[in-house]
Amino acid sequence: MTSTLSETERPASSPAFQHISLARRAKNTLATVLVWLSFLIAVAPLVWVLYTVIANGIKRIPYSNWWTQDFGSVLSDEVGGGVLHAIVGSLEQGLVCAVIAVPLGLLVAIYLVEYGRNARLAKVTTFMVDILSGVPSIVAALFIYALWVTTFGLPRSGFAVSLALVLLMIPVVVRSAEEMLRIVPDDLREASYALGVPKWKTIMKIVLPTALSGIISGIMMALARVMGETAPLLVLVGYSAYTNWNLFGHEQASLPLLMNNERATNSMEPGSVGFDRIWGAALTLVLIIALINLVATVISRVVAPKKK
Repeated sequence: MTSTLSETERPASSPAFQHISLARRAKNTLATVLVWLSFLIAVAPLVWVLYTVIANGIKRIPYSNWWTQDFGSVLSDEVGGGVLHAIVGSLEQGLVCAVIAVPLGLLVAIYLVEYGRNARLAKVTTFMVDILSGVPSIVAALFIYALWVTTFGLPRSGFAVSLALVLLMIPVVVRSAEEMLRIVPDDLREASYALGVPKWKTIMKIVLPTALSGIISGIMMALARVMGETAPLLVLVGYSAYTNWNLFGHEQASLPLLMNNERATNSMEPGSVGFDRIWGAALTLVLIIALINLVATVISRVVAPKKK
């Protein structure tokens, strides 16, 4: 025998969507406006800087001699020439810096996450990385000058600049790689250990491939930072208007050093040769760093773990 409840005897159920009060809607609108306002305030300087660099530097970029010649064959106040010598110097110094700093930074990050944990050496290493991340670039340059030039008696060169840039790049690589390794789930490590895989092979075959996409992004961010440094260039190498492929000897130009040299030797009046060269070199540096980041983004997506 079944019985049914009448309409008046059925329990009342609350509606799925409650009425939103006017105060809650006002708070939500206010929060949305504040978030968008903060976003615009943060983006506005970046957009203004990019617009200024592009508007002032686009005059020299389209010409082929800008990319294929140096300033060795033209006078300092003469129209013509290009920044090939500065591009070569910037790329060589940045590449050598990355070759040294990236393996060291990755090894330190792996130790801190996978082996150090609460060890005393790990705490000391973390403290030293924090100290190194706050060292000004001029201090790093003076340290390399005292060690490389004064103590060892070796000449000022592009390689000395790379060594100074290593000191600035390592803490960024360590911090970014450390964070990427920490977000790898421990379940992956434990599953590998349960199958009898050694720890070093687990790190190489599972942990690093999983975090590789973020690690590459962090490396490119660190490289972009050091390629724009000027202080090590002023202390550790002289400017040359000719293309110098030898990283270990003689003077070698780079894009930041070229801009500093033009500011010191030429007029900065709008429309002058020095003005166009400086802004052209600045836009060239922005384009090179953007290209490096674009390549890194493509590589990150290719090596990222595939999801079904």
